[in-house]
Amino acid sequence: MSRDKTAPRPILPGTARNVLLVLTFVNLFNYIDRFIVPGLAVSLGKSELHLDRAQIGLLGTGFILVYAIASPWFGQLGDLRHRPRLIALGVAIWSVATVLGGFAVSFFTLFVARATLGIGEAAYGSIAPSLLADSFPRRLRGRVFSVFFAAIPIGSALGYVIAGGMAEHFGWRSAFFVAGAPGLVLAVLLLKLPEVPRGAQEGGDDDIPHYAGPTGGSRLAAYAGLLRNTQYRTTVLGYAAYTFALGALAFWFPDFLVSFHGMKEARADKLVGLIAVLTGFTGTFVGGWIGDYVLRYTRHAYLLVSGIATLIAAPFCVMALTARKPTFFFAGLIVAELMMFASTGPINSAIVNYVAPTQRATAMAFSILLMHLLGDAPSPFLVGAISTASKAHGMGDGPALQHAMLILPAAILLSGVIWTVGGLQKGVRRT
Repeated sequence: MSRDKTAPRPILPGTARNVLLVLTFVNLFNYIDRFIVPGLAVSLGKSELHLDRAQIGLLGTGFILVYAIASPWFGQLGDLRHRPRLIALGVAIWSVATVLGGFAVSFFTLFVARATLGIGEAAYGSIAPSLLADSFPRRLRGRVFSVFFAAIPIGSALGYVIAGGMAEHFGWRSAFFVAGAPGLVLAVLLLKLPEVPRGAQEGGDDDIPHYAGPTGGSRLAAYAGLLRNTQYRTTVLGYAAYTFALGALAFWFPDFLVSFHGMKEARADKLVGLIAVLTGFTGTFVGGWIGDYVLRYTRHAYLLVSGIATLIAAPFCVMALTARKPTFFFAGLIVAELMMFASTGPINSAIVNYVAPTQRATAMAFSILLMHLLGDAPSPFLVGAISTASKAHGMGDGPALQHAMLILPAAILLSGVIWTVGGLQKGVRRT
């Protein structure tokens, strides 16, 4: 009896588990390196570099712009070439760039180092999700991506803690050295991962969407096809608004606790990190499981779950930014972060599920380009610039930053509306 050609092709025992383990561990260090600068925001302002908030925000913007612009190039390579090798190259580049940040002698040299970080992370961010999606069947991807993206809050928290602790005891430069060096070891581990066949876990079920259309052709044609994909377009537009808010919140929250609530920098970094770990770990896993459960009833489950969670987050974010009493501040921050992290696994699962297997790296890379150019590329600088301008007009340091950050809950609300409306359109009941 011949084997059904439409059934998912088998993957070697342990391969999928190893891919998930290594990629998740790399994602952890991805976010440690990324959040070193937000954790050092106060120290950099007091350092011999004498950076103001607009300049510190521009460090984040420079990284994001390079990350977004380089991603489509790596995405196309990721659909054609050996993915573990490309990811390993990216990890090596970002690790060296992080270490070089510790040698910066001016705003310009630090800006160049952080911008170079974006090249390395573009290889990883655009390619890793496609490799992961090809390692697991569609029905498990919400949970698998939740494990993978649980590294975001943990890595972000460690970035804050490492930055604050090292700056307090050894100076701000030491944080870059400690964060960057382990990446070279991870690059070697990535070279040992095998390439997984593209589409290896797709079966012949007609319910699997292939909205992106035929593959092949020019890069511009591929992007045009993705933009014609209504579900993909809705997912990415909502993600841009979400990223606008989350990027600036993550970048400026330690400084907000120092300037508005009077905390010491090291304590603020630890507090933000601890809350990010607890809410991120819980929210990411719960969101992934709920998304997989709702997928039994509608193919747009991941979009719908993400939208509802984000709508809930918006008013609690306002509470966190305006509350003076610790009880209300912590309640608002914890609920807002729980709800925002709940969307992480489902929304990334939606991106890979709404396109053909041979286009996943390209689709992920294009989503990175769009959501960062429209999202957290401008937002850290915009918040920093508004804060600097408000302070120049006589507003106190803490109130100036609070005033700037209050634009962010509106972006959270917008993302929730986009995703929820998209999830309710043409919902298909499974039979």
